[in-house]
Amino acid sequence: MPTVANFIEYLERFAPNHLAADWDNVGLLLGDRAADVQRVMTCLTVTPDSAGEAVEAGAHLIVTHHPILFRGAKRLTTANPEGRTVLSLVKAGVSVYSPHTAFDNTKDGINEILAQRLGLTDVVPLQRRDGPKQCKVVVFVPVKDLGRVSDAMFAAGAGHIGEYSECSFRLPGTGTFFGSDASNPVVGQKGKREEADEVRLEVVCPENLVEAVVAAVRRSHSYEEPAFDVYPLRPLRSSLGDGRIGKLPQPTPLAEMARLVKNQLGAGAVQFVGDGARPVKRLAILCGAGGEMLMDAVRSPADTLLTGELRFHDYLTAQALGLSLILPGHYATERCGVEELAGRLQQQFADVRVWSSQRERDPADWVTG
Repeated sequence: MPTVANFIEYLERFAPNHLAADWDNVGLLLGDRAADVQRVMTCLTVTPDSAGEAVEAGAHLIVTHHPILFRGAKRLTTANPEGRTVLSLVKAGVSVYSPHTAFDNTKDGINEILAQRLGLTDVVPLQRRDGPKQCKVVVFVPVKDLGRVSDAMFAAGAGHIGEYSECSFRLPGTGTFFGSDASNPVVGQKGKREEADEVRLEVVCPENLVEAVVAAVRRSHSYEEPAFDVYPLRPLRSSLGDGRIGKLPQPTPLAEMARLVKNQLGAGAVQFVGDGARPVKRLAILCGAGGEMLMDAVRSPADTLLTGELRFHDYLTAQALGLSLILPGHYATERCGVEELAGRLQQQFADVRVWSSQRERDPADWVTG
């Protein structure tokens, strides 16, 4: 039977935490990694309704898009709605995981789901990110230690390049050393300069694993003081990033595009800002609230930005810059993602029951007549 840890491992491969915004709160937010999981519910937000559904249905894990307790809480008691909701989940043994902005921006994440539903082509990130910070660790190893030291470094997380693991470079050479009276050399004698056949062993590793890799070197190396170097590497631009931008198969008038968005996302209402007859050719997409990347959409250059919601003054800024807007609401731009995530998890964990919350609704409503 899978555990919470198995789901975490899969979700962090699919939507790595380093893709999340700096201000975000992603990962396992409630629960026990070792707990067994037979039922999983996805939802956009943990509310009293969705939490109640999870408890009544016997869910062991909720994968919620929006983090619980997004703002700091000083008290969790039954005297407030947040406290009652979280305490009900604790009492029922329900764990909670949130991928949030990592899910927005990952490959096949919410922004790409929106692009696919709208038929965009040539889709790329609206704002590319740097790849993960990496270092190169170089250690000088006697030939007899080479296999043991390299295996230890690989086990500590070094040597991954793309889809390849256990990557290294090895160059033979000669090392010299002079041990003091307090030394205890494995090779040769103290008080005398010695020479030894050694191999320069190079591996790359994530910056956050450098200490673990160096510790692995020290444990596996026979020398009293192994010689090693750590070089920070310049991060390369990732193929991933925030938002998406792509081309429509054919130019579509703004008002017609807004109607298409409404139908594709099941939105209750869709606002648009701009000339309804103006053709949409290049569409930028930011699920949720995308005001912080308004200028990125202008520079991309997109002629239209699709996002859930913006402030009134963002409307005016967009108008002044000649950028059209399509605004179907926060819920409509993200709910489709948690529904597709339920299907993805069901496919990955076939013996577990997975569903998207049936009680969750857009809190906003519209007068249509």
